[in-house]
Amino acid sequence: MADEGSGVDSQSAKRAAAAAYDYDGDPRWADYWSNVLIPPHMSSRSDVVDHYKRKFYQRFVDPDFFIEAMPSASSSQSSRSATSSSTTARENVRPQNSGTSASSGWSSSSLRLDKQTIHFSVNAWVLIVALLGIFPLVSTNLANKAFRLSLLGTSLSSLYSLHSLYGKPRAWNLPAVQSWFQSVIATKDFIHFIYCLMLVSSRVHFKFALIPVVCWAIEHVAKFLRNNFSRSLFYRRYLQGACLWVEANSTTLSFLGSHAEIALGFLLIISLVSWKRNILLTFMYWQLLKLMYHAPVTATYHHSIWTKIGRTANPYIYHYAPFLRIPISAIQRWWFR
Repeated sequence: MADEGSGVDSQSAKRAAAAAYDYDGDPRWADYWSNVLIPPHMSSRSDVVDHYKRKFYQRFVDPDFFIEAMPSASSSQSSRSATSSSTTARENVRPQNSGTSASSGWSSSSLRLDKQTIHFSVNAWVLIVALLGIFPLVSTNLANKAFRLSLLGTSLSSLYSLHSLYGKPRAWNLPAVQSWFQSVIATKDFIHFIYCLMLVSSRVHFKFALIPVVCWAIEHVAKFLRNNFSRSLFYRRYLQGACLWVEANSTTLSFLGSHAEIALGFLLIISLVSWKRNILLTFMYWQLLKLMYHAPVTATYHHSIWTKIGRTANPYIYHYAPFLRIPISAIQRWWFR
């Protein structure tokens, strides 16, 4: 009894610590919340947000923290109880030696073609094709096709996710479209869609540009496998370690993708002196980098990287090229407005 009482007190203290945790100050929370696929009307409910905050706290801060099931609405409790009772009745009449059928029933329910499964399938395909495009021993023709297909697949996946989360404009007139556009412009899926759409239509094939695509696809695939196949023997034996590493290092992957995004912007500037130059693409891409700098889902990573670049480059510029101060100041005014 004393152990039970101490366990209850410990969980009470953990709940208090989870409620007082500074989620807004943790960059992993914004990335975690942006990847939660729930209907828009659910994401505005405080109880739903608190539930996912507790799940985030359990995953990244305190694995021993116990999370209670999310309370359902009273109007749906009766129907759910009726469903559970009928499910229990069906399980009672099931043969006792049906271990194989139980596992096959679980796998069939896990593999149903719902929205998350379709999203996972596209991202798994993108991951394979993107790795093929990056692999150095692949022929140039095949690598270029893999480059375009991976970008096209990511753009379709991002567009599908945008439609699933935000739907479409209420009406096809300018105010409704503008309102819908303002609600999605700062989301991660919209940024991914614009990134891939710009590069897939260009003649420039930087394999470097596929690094963010691989990072995004790995995070999607690992999250889906962990949430839907955690009881699978194959997953626990071969994939669990990799998926746990991806989830524990999601911030590292985000920083890696952000470094590649910024480096690609400088590569496009350097390419302006070659025959592959594309002035319009370079200008549009730097507009996208500006959006990434200001969007909440990517601002943390881009702020950190640009701060490091400034600390490294500014002393050399002020010492060896002081004439660049005026154009750099003009660029900074455009960048920060």
